[in-house]
Amino acid sequence: MEIIIKILQFFLSFTILVGIHEFGHFIVARLFGIRVDKFYIFFDPWFSLFKFKKGDTEYGIGWLPMGGYCKIAGMVDESMDTEQLKQEPQSWEYRSKPAWQRFLVLIAGVVMNVILAMGIYTGICYTWGETYCSNDQVKWGYTFNESAHRLGFEDGDRFVSIDGERPDDIMEIVNALVITEKGREVVVLRKGENVPLHLSLEELIAMRQERGYENFMMVRMPLIVDSTTLATANALQRGDQIMGVDSLKDCDLSAFIDYVKQHKGTEIALDVKRADESREQLVLPVNEEGRLGVIFSNPFTFSVKEYTFWESIPAGIRKTGNVLSSYWDQLKLIVQPKTELYKEVGGFIAIANIFPKTWDWHVFWSMTAFLSIILAVMNLLPIPGLDGGHALFTLWEMITGRKPSDKFMELAQYVGLIIILMLLVLANGNDIYRFIIQ
Repeated sequence: MEIIIKILQFFLSFTILVGIHEFGHFIVARLFGIRVDKFYIFFDPWFSLFKFKKGDTEYGIGWLPMGGYCKIAGMVDESMDTEQLKQEPQSWEYRSKPAWQRFLVLIAGVVMNVILAMGIYTGICYTWGETYCSNDQVKWGYTFNESAHRLGFEDGDRFVSIDGERPDDIMEIVNALVITEKGREVVVLRKGENVPLHLSLEELIAMRQERGYENFMMVRMPLIVDSTTLATANALQRGDQIMGVDSLKDCDLSAFIDYVKQHKGTEIALDVKRADESREQLVLPVNEEGRLGVIFSNPFTFSVKEYTFWESIPAGIRKTGNVLSSYWDQLKLIVQPKTELYKEVGGFIAIANIFPKTWDWHVFWSMTAFLSIILAVMNLLPIPGLDGGHALFTLWEMITGRKPSDKFMELAQYVGLIIILMLLVLANGNDIYRFIIQ
């Protein structure tokens, strides 16, 4: 059932994104009097589930649920239908229009995806606000994985600054270390002293290559007793803080749980700090299931920044800009062969996996906005077959006054399709490889 929910979210999101993208091409083409032969939700090889014709355009729903398309008259597109190009150009064809009009038709899809992201982020800000955990709340520091330890971090470190700026949202910390084109100067608070860490770009790239950003750090949660579920643990009182267990000192929640599980059926000694600051040693039994019977309180609260309707609009635009800039920086790193970050590129499986196992509209719309920005950026790449490739040739025509021939555009389309196919093989091949090794 969880897989079905992921798949449904993926197809719904993908259909919205591609539908909006193609609608951008459609509406601008019609604005300039260009005929649109077909506008389809989903693809319709061999047959369609539903169709009707209004004016010169055939509208329909295909049976292959992988987005949709808009077929513009007189344009060499991915359908590779060149029969119309053998006829004399007509006034209502794409190829007969001025270069500036064709350019706007080409970029309209990308613009619509950016506008969609702005609209979604605006709606999210207005409906749910911005929820985050502040770095200032993490008084007990973080627990780091092996990749972070190799960079010089130690369990219990607290972040003071990154490149001279104090981080607020804890998610911004990992992003700053993962999405960067330079080294980072980090200052952490360690045992009461500020400790500087110089993280070179090579070290940060190596961390990414070994996927060290996964569980890079976890918030250390103090072991403050909320209640007990087993009679054997009733010696503990609400508000007690467990400072250590046996020889394990200054442990966090995850380390404590692991330790207790490893000592099922035995007794463990707890170093307990009472509310009056007194200390006490308690010896308690661990049951055969590896449980002590203690529920700990959560001292952290999420910060929520709420917006009025009018405040949510600039907040949504700002959020779109930040995500767009962040993704562009990441893409520039990926295309550098020396970083070998192309191995991170994912296909349909990776995209589907970003959606949660349960249906959550907040997460769904957040992921859809993010994917809309990815679709916009990827379509702007100067690859024939993508909007960016077509736009590049049209921009060349606008500058030089020389229009590429239909034969050249047809050849470029074939080259572009080969490149796109290779990228799809790379992305989905990475998915399959990760699936096998995991």
